[in-house]
Amino acid sequence: MDDHSPQGRGHGHGHGHGHGHPHGHGHGERGLGLAVAVNVLLTVAQILGGIVSGSVALIADAVHNLSDAAALVIAYSARRIARRPADDAMSFGYGRAEVVAALINYTVLVVISLWLGVEAVMRLVDPPEVAGGVVMALAGLALAVDLATAALTLRLARESANIRAAFLHNLADAGSSVAVLAGGFLIWAWGLRWADPAITLLISGWILWHALSGIGPVIRVLMLAAPPEAGAEAVRRAIEAEEGVEGVHHLHVWQMDEHRASVEAHLVLAEGADTAEVVRRVKARVAGEFGIRHATFETETLASGCAGTGCRFEAP
Repeated sequence: MDDHSPQGRGHGHGHGHGHGHPHGHGHGERGLGLAVAVNVLLTVAQILGGIVSGSVALIADAVHNLSDAAALVIAYSARRIARRPADDAMSFGYGRAEVVAALINYTVLVVISLWLGVEAVMRLVDPPEVAGGVVMALAGLALAVDLATAALTLRLARESANIRAAFLHNLADAGSSVAVLAGGFLIWAWGLRWADPAITLLISGWILWHALSGIGPVIRVLMLAAPPEAGAEAVRRAIEAEEGVEGVHHLHVWQMDEHRASVEAHLVLAEGADTAEVVRRVKARVAGEFGIRHATFETETLASGCAGTGCRFEAP
């Protein structure tokens, strides 16, 4: 806590400094690498099988599997970058590397889903011949690999939200494999050629829904939005409720990364209030009610005026 200015303006800084992003180290990462390798091999097999059998649904599932592998690589790389401590260039640390990685993954998924949707519609107009037996065999293999990949990443998913998202994405891919398997059966049993592009449309819609559901929160973090549970007005009301605080302005609440939020504000204190004690209570309140442990407060009084250039406030 500092009290530098001759006018009695104080600067209350509540930091919880550990700007490096906490993650578990090493555990399960070998399994993660194996999961990536298996998914890449499966992708190659499915693409070749899709070309041979004429199944766009199988190719769609292959692309989704490839996106799973890419998502795991990007998530793992970002996770390692996020562990780097803060430095002169990145004073908040590197935690947002995971947010950027998530934005890349979701954007790619949106593009893939739209491409698959267009391909499926074109094939619905003129359904091609599809070898249902090949489709069923490779879709069954894909389902087994998807479940195995989920098992390999389960340990890391328990300790990392970034990897957990990839884990859940892999479970969604298992659902896609079940859909392709069902389509292959319909073609093999009754010759329903339209089933393949129709199921491709379902896979495309599922991927698009999944991507659009996840990309919103990622964009909010990158746009410095307040956490959903800690809007600026809610934080303002909580601060103003503290005894000794007569007003709040220049209030900003934002997410630094997926796990940490920050707040800064100018606090107008009552004349004669114990600055250190009031700021301590305000920091404890925003930490307890909103989980925000990185707080920076400028303290002022009506008599001293606002510390910010061109900043004005009026008595409540």
